[in-house]
Parts: sequence; C-alpha cells; structure tokens
Amino acid sequence: MTWWYWLVLGLVLIALEMASSGGFYIIFFGVAAVAVSLLAATELAAQAWIQWLLFSVLSVVSLLVFRNPLMRKLNLGAGAADIDTLAGETGTALEDMGAGANGRVELRGTTWSARNTGTTPLARGHRCVVVRTDRLTLLVKPEEAV
Repeated sequence: MTWWYWLVLGLVLIALEMASSGGFYIIFFGVAAVAVSLLAATELAAQAWIQWLLFSVLSVVSLLVFRNPLMRKLNLGAGAADIDTLAGETGTALEDMGAGANGRVELRGTTWSARNTGTTPLARGHRCVVVRTDRLTLLVKPEEAV
C-alpha cells in the first residue's frame, strides 16, 4: 500500500474517534495508521505485509499500554462528579413514608423518589432534609430528626 492510503485511513479513524463519544479505542488505530504511513513514506516499511503487521501490532500494543493511563489522566473512567449536591436541602414529603420506606418528595419544584432513612415516620406535607443522594433517589430524614 502506498503511504498516503495509511495517512487517509489514520486521519479518518482519528476523526471518527473525535466524532464519537466512545472511550478512546479508535484513536489508537488511527495513530498506528499515521505511524505506518510515515514509515512507508520513508521506505522503512516498504512491503505491504510489513505495513499490515506494524499496523496491527502498534494498534493493539498502544491500546493496551496507553488507554488506561489516558483514561485515568483525563478522569474519564470514573463516573461524573456531582455538579450540584442536594445534601442539606429541605423538601416536602408528597406521601406518608414509614421509617426505611420509599416515597416521593418535592424539592426545588421537582418530584423525586425518596427513602426515609430516619427512625420516625414522615407524614405527607411535612418537611424533610436530604441526607445524601443515591443516584436519583434522595435519602431523607424528617426535619426535626436532623
């Protein structure tokens, strides 16, 4: 293959990685194709089988060696950080919730799933305080228990 085929392939693969919301997989194949194009242009890898072998080895090795450190460095492997915490906010129970029971709470004009983590029941219409969140569920206690 001529060197510019590898260059075009590499640039297309890098562009696909940038256009996708993937987890840094395709870019290593693109970078390997660009590297093979440079080696082919300088005639260090003139034969097609050497180019394909280099492309395969460079792609897989760079993926295995560099992906995890890159994900850690860019903090992409972890879940999204909480931008806005609801802990300490006060809401209103929309239904009766016994101790440890699930129900619904109104907070900031939105209805949330909630769990009463307090030891006392939470009556409908009474205020409660968010202790913490568990994904989209608010863990609340009656306001007097906090």
